Amino acid sequence: MEALKTKVGRTITTVILILILLIGGVVYIGWYNLFREVPTYYESPEEHFKYGSIGTENAEGIPYWIWVVLPRLFPDKLPAPGGYTSIGLTWEEGKETPVGISKKTIGFPRQGITCAVCHNSTYRTSPEAKPVIVPTGPSNRFDSQRYLRFLFDCANDPRFNADNILSLIQYNHHLSWLDQLLYRYIIIPQTKQGILTQQQSYAWMDSRPNWGPGRIDPFNPVKFRTLELPLDDTVGNSDMMPLWNEGQHQGFAYHWDGLETSLTETVQTGAIGDGATPKSLPVADLERVEAFIKDYQPPKYPFPIDQQLADKGHQIFDNSCATCHAFGGERTGTVIPQEEVGTDRHRLDMWTKQAADAYNNYAEGYDWDFDQLRKTDGYLSVSLEGLWLRAPYLHNGSVPYLTDLLEVPEKRTAVFWRGYDVYNPEKVGFIAEGAEAEKVGFKYDTQVEANGNQGHLYGTELSQTDKKALIEYLKTL
Repeated sequence: MEALKTKVGRTITTVILILILLIGGVVYIGWYNLFREVPTYYESPEEHFKYGSIGTENAEGIPYWIWVVLPRLFPDKLPAPGGYTSIGLTWEEGKETPVGISKKTIGFPRQGITCAVCHNSTYRTSPEAKPVIVPTGPSNRFDSQRYLRFLFDCANDPRFNADNILSLIQYNHHLSWLDQLLYRYIIIPQTKQGILTQQQSYAWMDSRPNWGPGRIDPFNPVKFRTLELPLDDTVGNSDMMPLWNEGQHQGFAYHWDGLETSLTETVQTGAIGDGATPKSLPVADLERVEAFIKDYQPPKYPFPIDQQLADKGHQIFDNSCATCHAFGGERTGTVIPQEEVGTDRHRLDMWTKQAADAYNNYAEGYDWDFDQLRKTDGYLSVSLEGLWLRAPYLHNGSVPYLTDLLEVPEKRTAVFWRGYDVYNPEKVGFIAEGAEAEKVGFKYDTQVEANGNQGHLYGTELSQTDKKALIEYLKTL
């Protein structure tokens, strides 16, 4: 009898051990194929800036192979042929993803966005020229809102299903039988649901003016999605800003309204705004980004400069502009009251003290923290290095050319097209009128809410001769 009990006990123990091993094996397989995180590393700081993860893949990253095939399955939901390039993403030759798009394995390969998706410029010196990519420059072609809406439109289409997506993936990449099962029953359905949930959190966009290429409403998504503040009717549409030469901006405020005074916090809040979470925020990787943007310099103006005329313009700049825009200027890097500068106030009104206080409390309990967000009463007087590549001008990108900016608002171009990257050296800005600009661009109407081109009357009183000289000097910055 005792022998029988011992035998039964051993059998039960064996069965339990087998069950534990089976369950453990299933858990491990599930973790390995769905949650295992593989760090990414780029030796080059520039490559890291363009393609390195900033933590956005975990919560809102799209499975990479699904992301690859969406333009092939839904070309009708893009503005033109060319896949993601039709909404302004730019590929470097030989690269797997466009600039600003990361690829990271978290169980399976996932796509995310990096700082460079909004902070890299392209320009062409002629329609036939190859685009020059400038990391850290303000994006002038990427339409982030159009990108979001493309994803939303795809997820709402009945063609977004396992049969269609898997057949296209298999055409480009071999999936194992296990991967096929995971994609069919878990990854594809959850991706669809995740995009639809994201669409609901961005529903507020539909009642406000479109952003267009090179622009974004940068902090309403933070207010409504990250901080979960009540919806309001503010419009924050504004241009992307350059990130170059930040090492020389010691003591400057950041963002168009100077709402932040720490570069480290600015980089970290940028990642949070792009979709990273407190748990996924890669602090060490973002330190590399910060180091890169401190040192990276803007490109030189790519056309001939009349140096004699520029020297004359330098004197005019010192007398008329340096206080607010030269390094060492008394007001450079500080906030100028909106009542003085007179530019469209929507971007300023969008950010509130309630939002600043909530964001300062957002990261409590983590090794990193936010403490220097604030509410201001005006717009930042920026230093002007790389000014030629910052077109269109003013915080909302409402003035297409530097020559326009030195005219009174009534004489500035009222309607133009954004998103064409061929440069106009005579007017100093991207070509914003004509058949090709209209074909590829976004119509910008300064009568639309938050698009006003009023204000910044500094320099408008100069003679035409002095304006010409000043502009020649500004090309050299």
